[in-house]
Amino acid sequence: MLPSAARSTAPLVEVTRGDLVESSHCGALAVVEARGEGRLLAAVGDPWSAAYLRSAAKPFQALPTVAAAALERFGLGDEDLAVMCASHHGTAEHVAIVQRILDRIGLDVEALRCGVHWPIDEAAGRALAAAGLEPDARHNNCSGKHAGMLTLARLWGCADLDYTLPDHPVQQAIRRRLAEMAGLSPEEIPCASDGCTVPTFALPLAAAALAYARLVAEDAGPDCRRVVAAMQAYPHLVSGHGALDDLLMRAGRGALVAKGGAEGYQGLGVRTPDGRSVGIALKVADGNPRAKGPAVLAVLEALELVTGDVLAELEPLRRPAVLNRRGEVVGEIRPGLRWELPEEEVLRPENGPRERRLPWRQPTPPIRSA
Repeated sequence: MLPSAARSTAPLVEVTRGDLVESSHCGALAVVEARGEGRLLAAVGDPWSAAYLRSAAKPFQALPTVAAAALERFGLGDEDLAVMCASHHGTAEHVAIVQRILDRIGLDVEALRCGVHWPIDEAAGRALAAAGLEPDARHNNCSGKHAGMLTLARLWGCADLDYTLPDHPVQQAIRRRLAEMAGLSPEEIPCASDGCTVPTFALPLAAAALAYARLVAEDAGPDCRRVVAAMQAYPHLVSGHGALDDLLMRAGRGALVAKGGAEGYQGLGVRTPDGRSVGIALKVADGNPRAKGPAVLAVLEALELVTGDVLAELEPLRRPAVLNRRGEVVGEIRPGLRWELPEEEVLRPENGPRERRLPWRQPTPPIRSA
């Protein structure tokens, strides 16, 4: 059994009030370069500990649909693909795109098996309530992913089966593609049921980071390139205006692709100024998403993965203010990372890394599965 990233942790951020640190969020993260079989650049906590990607898997879950030319078959474009990769906020724009996908593949909203919740976007929820309406499955933040899975199922003639089951052809194709990206075999990837009912996958953080590095690699396949291009072209469709994924991809201007997941997970692919492809996988142990922004920005800055212009646009993430009920600043959320960097031999869970301070530029050995 793989060690859990929720238990193999180190401090990520501190939350202050006045002059005291009132609380802190621990977690683990891995930073991996795609070169060769993958090279571990830095880590916090145990980079071989595992966590469920949750919605951070969505870019990879869309790859088989793109590779099968299902978008071309049904006349779908990059806006549709961005929503297939999304944890969308249930705005009218999001819902309309999900409906367009369903219309193109000849299915209705009842085909979506993701369940129902109110829109994440508060204004969209208020508008529904004011109109005397209830949300349906299209408002679920995962409805685009489900519509994408149904698109592939329709192409393959298996939409009459329950596409959420792990043994469905679509889910098997997703698991194989994710394993390939992560440098693992499908059998090495544990599965459970996600909140939206489809399988969710657990990967060692180093393997997930490798998958994100390969997603943005210069020699990535056409399915990866199209997914990345769609997400970067329409970042607000991948989440919502002002959400973390939207902020990161807008600031990156083609250098970043970002996808968060539930319970404090964040995946990030980076094309660095010197042309490298780097992936980051982060898990906050207590699941609180407020730790993600300061931690991600600290990684990008410390490892010099982005330009100064990108860092300047992401400055609001560095030390978000803690406010009281009158909107007065009473503290801040600030990075508290202590870096663990690999030994020169192959990094294995049993021998572990040693702790050093950044910057660290020594070459490291290939990543191997845990």
